[in-house]
Amino acid sequence: MVRARLILAPALLGLSALSLGACQQQPAETAEATAAPEAKPGLAVTDGRLILPVVGGNPAGIYFTLTNTGDKPGTLAAVSIDGAAKAEMHETKGGTMSPVPQIEVPAGGTVKFEPGALHVMAFDLDAKLVAGGTAEMTLTFADGDKLSAPLKIESRTGGDGMAGMDHGEGMDHGSGH
Repeated sequence: MVRARLILAPALLGLSALSLGACQQQPAETAEATAAPEAKPGLAVTDGRLILPVVGGNPAGIYFTLTNTGDKPGTLAAVSIDGAAKAEMHETKGGTMSPVPQIEVPAGGTVKFEPGALHVMAFDLDAKLVAGGTAEMTLTFADGDKLSAPLKIESRTGGDGMAGMDHGEGMDHGSGH
């Protein structure tokens, strides 16, 4: 009986050590998740949609509303779209479209990205981006904070107000595509 206790004691001690080890690993994983970058406080994206081009190979249009409920302005510096090689912020004024390097989002304000005004162009689209699906958009701010939001993928015939507008021809969208 004493011998059985001597054999069981180290085994139980070993199991206890494994259990404690597992408990100690859990907080490390939680700490990593907590340390990950969080969304920019006070900013929210709504009504996000990606409008596919009528002609394959042309860029897609991205439209959404960006609201800042915070007490400090934010500066949107870049946009990326999962499934697009490149994305650029553009503005159309007086019939001319040009890239915009950054956009100020005032404290307590809203900036709308819509057809014929501020918008995002997405270039070299992956074939997995199809009408009825979704894509992830990530906004990067000048201070390095990021905000991600889903985009509904729609066809150009979905009544987005841009039928007949071809962003690909005659427009200089920058180099690299």
